[in-house]
Amino acid sequence: MIKALVPTDPLDSSNILLEVVSGRTTGGDICQQFTREMFDMYQGFADYKNWDFEVLNYTPAEYGGLHHAAVRIAGENVYRHLKHEGGTHRVQRIPEVGLSSRMQRIHTGTMTVIILPQPVEFDIQIDPKDLRIDTFRSRGAGGQSVNTTDSAVRIVHLPTGVTAECQQTRSQLQNRDTAMRVLRARLYQSMMGKEAEQRDTARKQQVGSRSQSERIRTYNFSQDRVTDHRTGYATRDIKEFMKGGEALDDLISDVHEHTEREALMEAVESSIRLKRPDSGRSAE
Repeated sequence: MIKALVPTDPLDSSNILLEVVSGRTTGGDICQQFTREMFDMYQGFADYKNWDFEVLNYTPAEYGGLHHAAVRIAGENVYRHLKHEGGTHRVQRIPEVGLSSRMQRIHTGTMTVIILPQPVEFDIQIDPKDLRIDTFRSRGAGGQSVNTTDSAVRIVHLPTGVTAECQQTRSQLQNRDTAMRVLRARLYQSMMGKEAEQRDTARKQQVGSRSQSERIRTYNFSQDRVTDHRTGYATRDIKEFMKGGEALDDLISDVHEHTEREALMEAVESSIRLKRPDSGRSAE
């Protein structure tokens, strides 16, 4: 019933560009480890949904962690399912043995998920004069080069400062093409954000300051619990949840239904205000 009353998002059927970014606030290496686990979780979810999962950029960190990764996910209604995943995700856990030399107590860290829709039909006109294209050697964990040629590509859109890079292949041409696709998606989202600032998928809104106060979900490994702070939905068996299968799908469905209920309530309240006889009149 709610679905019939809430306007359909025209972007729901879009493929997406998904980014995972390690937090900079607290936790250090625990943030990087968590970012890798989140990357694996979404890869598992894409497999669960039979979606295509194309890695565009992957910057590893020490101890098997991950600084940043960008992927393209294509399939049926990908954006509809994942658009509410954008935001700050918090982890609470006791670091694994060997991961940290500090006292074995519960540590807290954050990472950010960014979801950018990629509509089937969109054309962003980019003047080549507005681009600065840099090439460099691909970097692995710790910053070391992983090949001997300048195949990695970074593209900067000078008027906006929007940046995209790719170092996934040994072909500079392929990396440049991929970086341009990412850049176009980010510029498109920037335009959408200006036209509709209320969209919670706007990249800047999702990134925020990466502080814990902006978290949308907490993954507490010590208590074996995942809690979504927007709905209060909680689930146990965190290892199963991080596989990205049915447990994640159930939580995503709960968030989606919660968002639709809120949208319906806002529409009803707006309609009531418009129908009031004294609507728009100033107090006498």
